[in-house]
Amino acid sequence: MEHSITRQEYIKALEKVQERVFLMGMAATRAVSRSMKALLELDQAMAAEVMAGDDQIDDMIIDIEDRCMLLIAKQQPIAHDLRVLATGFKISTDLERIGEHAFDIAKTVSVLAAGTPLQNFFYTRQLAECAVEMLNMAMDAYRRGDVPLAEAVCHKDDEMDDLFARTFMELSHQTSSDAELAGKITQLMFVARFLERIGDHATNIAEWVIYLETAERIRKIKGKPEIRG
Repeated sequence: MEHSITRQEYIKALEKVQERVFLMGMAATRAVSRSMKALLELDQAMAAEVMAGDDQIDDMIIDIEDRCMLLIAKQQPIAHDLRVLATGFKISTDLERIGEHAFDIAKTVSVLAAGTPLQNFFYTRQLAECAVEMLNMAMDAYRRGDVPLAEAVCHKDDEMDDLFARTFMELSHQTSSDAELAGKITQLMFVARFLERIGDHATNIAEWVIYLETAERIRKIKGKPEIRG
């Protein structure tokens, strides 16, 4: 005979999904922070640890997906409960991508550390700080169900876009005929793109928080949000 769960057990199972999503968010945020610390300090050992830890984030999304599918199949949730599970799927996917970008950033450290190291990471550092702040804000909004904070993340995406454009321009101006230096500058351009994409994923998470709490779909078009009922 198939075991049916009580309403209290069901609520606890929904809360567990949100708890697991939040923990995955913390793991992804930590991976981004540590990958950038490894890059800025040219710490190859730390970079290797970040890359090795990517499997943990992959395991977390599988666990979240399994929990969501089981609850959808057995409980047929509606309204807010269904949005909890739908956003669990969506946010964990964004977090997995963020983990992949952290892995990619860490992978560049061995190239940047070889030979004569670059010294000026000013704009890359600013971009990283903005990306991590957006991600922390988005996950805090998710944990608290804070719609105004989620909206602030969406607005901060414009700042991220401006920082990315400035970083890319500064790096472009540093082009060199020296093959080694040119290769390192190219790697930093990739890092800038990875960080910009992390900001985009943080914005996606914030949009899913707004949907979770209000049932309104928000899609940010550069410069302004679009509301879809």
